[in-house]
Amino acid sequence: MPKERLLLTSESVTEGHPDKLADQISDGILDAILAQDPMGRVACETLVTTGLVMVAGEITTSCYVDIPRLVRSIVKDIGYTRAKYGFDGDTCAVITAIDEQSPDIAQGVNRALEVREADMTDDEINLIGAGDQGMMIGYACDETEELLPMPVALAHKLARRLAYVRKEKIIPYLRPDGKTQVTLEYEDGRPVRVDTVIVSAQHHPSVEQEQIKADIVEHVIEPVMPPELMEDSPKVLVNPTGRFVLGGPLADTGLTGRKIIVDTYGGVVPHGGGCFSGKDPTKVDRSGAYMARYAAKNVVAAGLARKCQIQIAYAIGVARPVSISVETYGTGVIPDERITKLVREHFDFRPAAMIRDLDLRKPQYMPLAAYGHMGRIDLNPMPAWERTDKAEAMKEAAR
Repeated sequence: MPKERLLLTSESVTEGHPDKLADQISDGILDAILAQDPMGRVACETLVTTGLVMVAGEITTSCYVDIPRLVRSIVKDIGYTRAKYGFDGDTCAVITAIDEQSPDIAQGVNRALEVREADMTDDEINLIGAGDQGMMIGYACDETEELLPMPVALAHKLARRLAYVRKEKIIPYLRPDGKTQVTLEYEDGRPVRVDTVIVSAQHHPSVEQEQIKADIVEHVIEPVMPPELMEDSPKVLVNPTGRFVLGGPLADTGLTGRKIIVDTYGGVVPHGGGCFSGKDPTKVDRSGAYMARYAAKNVVAAGLARKCQIQIAYAIGVARPVSISVETYGTGVIPDERITKLVREHFDFRPAAMIRDLDLRKPQYMPLAAYGHMGRIDLNPMPAWERTDKAEAMKEAAR
């Protein structure tokens, strides 16, 4: 039989990319509210463009957050500190347009359908209804230490390295905006070689393209990419337009939630209906996706499958998901139907249970708003949905 070959590509962006700048502002506001009011309801959207940050959304909270001051601090911490970059935290305008959560939505979140119909007011786990309808995807595979698809794991590592060499002045002429992309060739479902690496890095106007490429290869690509996958001389593209001086909000408008594939699995599997950033954990777009990742990762860690995708779906105002399905792409050691049953037994997908089990009412979200929400074993503490603490119990139950 001939071997099956295909190319898979994933991208990442640095924290200075306009869309990720918007995500970090939204999650920074969420974190600031949760630090004072863990029960706060937040749906916060951000737009950034030349000289302007606009924050809009629905926030219901008992605390006060100085949003303009917080926005300026986040912008400067990311690296936009000088007007010559085309955008900086001291001189940009900050506009806010905030309202409270709709009472029609709030009544379904505050008291789920199961409670309203059965008058189960004493059951706190049934009390919270899903903040919206939609489907969420969780995924894990055994290609990397993080149990992420290798293309997106490498793209994130390149992006983090690009930011590191800028901040540490190893490449002193770099500026905050940047993008990375990795294409891997797979053979019979396993990555065997790097086909293409792309790094685009904003830079000082006086630096020549030849120097930029040499520095990026030496200080960014070579320290990150696995040598055994680079042996066949892959294509390496650095700033392929030849110039990347104008960047950040000066060059591109940024919006919260416009990099959802970067946030998850790099396009290797589908993404659910919504983004994560700026949303408190009653929004199942966020909490459901985290729980689905937690379950999928434990399935793979238990050795029940090499790849596992879990889809869950909700109705607004209803606590229990309307569906849970598992797909292992033929890699499961037991039938997918049996794995689905194990997932249902070991993981509770009701919103209040997910908030409890993953400790989601605390500030922890801004560090996730760049370089991915999944696989973040680089963070300390590691997010709760990256634990594999249920793997052994699932393995025993499968026997």
